[in-house]
Amino acid sequence: MTNTGPALTIGVSTKMYFSFARTIEYAEAMAGLASSHPAVTDGTVELFVIPSYPTLPEVVRMLSGTPVRIGAQDVATDDSGAFTGEVSAPMLAEIGCTLAEVGHAERRRLFGETEEVTAAKTQAALRNGITPVLCLGEAVEGTAPDAAAEVIRQLDSALQGTPRGSAVIVAYEPHWAIGAAQPAPAGHIVAVCRALRDHLDADERLDDGRVIYGGSAGPGLLTTLGRAVDGIFLGRFAHDPAALGVILDEAASLHQPES
Repeated sequence: MTNTGPALTIGVSTKMYFSFARTIEYAEAMAGLASSHPAVTDGTVELFVIPSYPTLPEVVRMLSGTPVRIGAQDVATDDSGAFTGEVSAPMLAEIGCTLAEVGHAERRRLFGETEEVTAAKTQAALRNGITPVLCLGEAVEGTAPDAAAEVIRQLDSALQGTPRGSAVIVAYEPHWAIGAAQPAPAGHIVAVCRALRDHLDADERLDDGRVIYGGSAGPGLLTTLGRAVDGIFLGRFAHDPAALGVILDEAASLHQPES
């Protein structure tokens, strides 16, 4: 696999924190950042946002003409049928989504999603031209080698049946770090993300594979991790557009050409 993406991928999920009106305000602010911040305009950063389902058509409209990618917080396992309350990958693609979050720890814990469900959702996204943002992570804190082995196992499970030429964004989110005061220790993140990236690089089915870190990610983390990760997946910290701008400043600084 050859990574064909930008230097860094930075994404934000609004989860269920925003109202419809606040989501629109946030999308407007993100459009301004995308059109003015040099880290985005020069291609150093690929920016994405994953808002709630009802806001997706309007967010797609508002961010059209910008390089920001829009994703859904979930996707159905099947493309059509009697699945009340579900939203299919073909419909997401139809309205302009290019990403779908799959396998988040909250979906696994709160809604009982198994690895089989995660795999089915991953493949539903891929067969419809949508890049899965595949969330992987160990349940309890332990050693980096053990964590790497566990998330690689989860990755292999989710990618069963993946067609050649696919793209995937792997979001490493140790479950024990989600919502914590601090992210996982830097050395732990680096070791696990490098193992994931090596595993993706060896997968000949993938044309593009990136490894980003989530789990209480915030300011200073990109600088600390350097090029050990391909980006970060932000939650509540980046729900303030000004805070997102701080992260973009950090990305621009990190990827300045060496003199």
